[in-house]
Amino acid sequence: MKKWHLWTSICTLFIVILLYMGTFFDYTGNKIKLNIPILSYNQNEYINWEESKMRQNPDYQNLFIFIDINDKTLELINLDTNEIVHTYSIASGKEETPSPIGDWKVVEKSQWGKGFGTRWMGLNVPWGKYGIHGTNKPHSIGLNSSHGCIRMRNKDMENIYKFVKVGTPIKIWGGPFGGFGNGFRILKPGDTGSDVYVVQKQMKKKGYYPLWVDGIYGDGMKKYVIKFRKDHNLCNTHDIDYIFYKSLGIELFE
Repeated sequence: MKKWHLWTSICTLFIVILLYMGTFFDYTGNKIKLNIPILSYNQNEYINWEESKMRQNPDYQNLFIFIDINDKTLELINLDTNEIVHTYSIASGKEETPSPIGDWKVVEKSQWGKGFGTRWMGLNVPWGKYGIHGTNKPHSIGLNSSHGCIRMRNKDMENIYKFVKVGTPIKIWGGPFGGFGNGFRILKPGDTGSDVYVVQKQMKKKGYYPLWVDGIYGDGMKKYVIKFRKDHNLCNTHDIDYIFYKSLGIELFE
């Protein structure tokens, strides 16, 4: 009988310990999660953190980002007052890997590290992974030096990161000619960018591009370029040159 009471007491104590440990880890786990400021995979906790930051900075709730590739500047604008809150220096894409000209929005925020500096804000560009991020090459700021992303000094990126939330609109301006920036370039298979995107839209409008408009000059697009050239008595090449632009009805106006 004594052994039975002893065994019952041991089992009861063991169960109590397990219940306590479970409650403890659940509590501490929640504390740890709530103290992490950057949480890109748990949407609810990220939103809670972001809303708390917005409450701490009530003057910066309705923001807009304007990026001028030519001037290599990023302006953080308060739409409620139409005032420029901050202006930062940036680096943009190289000639062969241009930054995505157009109107976008922030769709993700996270820490990437390494060559992407201390912070990352991803954009909803359909033809690739583009974003605004810090850099471990601060000497590249002010130059056309990236693979298309917008680079900022880490301290500037950390500053703007506090105010910009997911969904913030962004305009990347590359020149007076819209998606063509400062002028036409000859497009070849494998090219990506805003100009490819505009050409695809114009070809679709004229019934020559039944595929998804994605800003990528891939194999699917090649045969429709050839068909357009054949129907308009142009030379047989995959290049999209100035004659192709004109035949397609695309002209540059300031």
